[in-house]
Amino acid sequence: MENRPLNGKVALVAGGTRGGGRGIAVQLGAAGATVYVSGRSSGSQGSDLGRAETIEETAEMVTAAGGTGVAVRTDHSDPDQVRALVDRIAADQDGRLDVLVDSVWGGDSLTDWERPLWEQDLDRGLRLLRRAVETHVITSRFALPLMVARGSGLVVEVTDGNTARYRGSFFYDLAKSAVIRLAFAQAAELRPHGVAAVAITPGFLRSEAVLDHLGVTEDNWRDGAAQDPHFAHSESPAYLGRAVAALAADPDVMAKTGRALATWGLYEEYGFTDADGTQPDFAAHWADALVDEYGPLGDPL
Repeated sequence: MENRPLNGKVALVAGGTRGGGRGIAVQLGAAGATVYVSGRSSGSQGSDLGRAETIEETAEMVTAAGGTGVAVRTDHSDPDQVRALVDRIAADQDGRLDVLVDSVWGGDSLTDWERPLWEQDLDRGLRLLRRAVETHVITSRFALPLMVARGSGLVVEVTDGNTARYRGSFFYDLAKSAVIRLAFAQAAELRPHGVAAVAITPGFLRSEAVLDHLGVTEDNWRDGAAQDPHFAHSESPAYLGRAVAALAADPDVMAKTGRALATWGLYEEYGFTDADGTQPDFAAHWADALVDEYGPLGDPL
């Protein structure tokens, strides 16, 4: 019999259209969960990101993996839309929500990697923060009462990096660091109610946008290492997804609440592999090949 540790569980993956969010949604489905996939990129109405991926595609992948995928177009910067999404989940699932994944991002086109804060476009930077941080706050505000009412659940804040190392651009760094703090603050308030909250980071993630940038696909991704040798140590979104699925299935997940976690630490504990059977460890690669140029990753926050 196939292992479906999340049979009967209900998850919401906010920002599940592509990248890490899609990987998490699909792997929660593979573990048996019903997964609501939300975001702005729908077959009926796209977003300003101009990408081809849609929430409907992700929901179909969830179902194909063994779960039940439900796509709900939602702009997570709009409290009314988020409230309606959570109300629908509550109505559909008799008030049940076991896993909340805050993976909304949408900031790639807004990140300025070239200039310091005092030379950046302020409106653009603040828009990045609204997309990458405010959306998480809004989503948790409306979703958490379902978990608190049941006295159980897991909140996962998806970020980039789990240390205090500067991430190369002021607003990007502020957004990703703030998301870690969101997990920490939620953990403090949710602990008395039996609900865990963690932040999690992948290593070098092979998102659709990264694959496109290097002119490769998931089938021939290793060819991308000719342009960027560090890409040979990348990981697919499935790896991040399996990390989150392992956390969601862990009966002792409260022991991790308030922590900033990473795929490179969790694979050792839970034993999951990437889609190709490997176990990438980007922290180990960093220590071998990147530390002299960029400094140490630092201790987890």
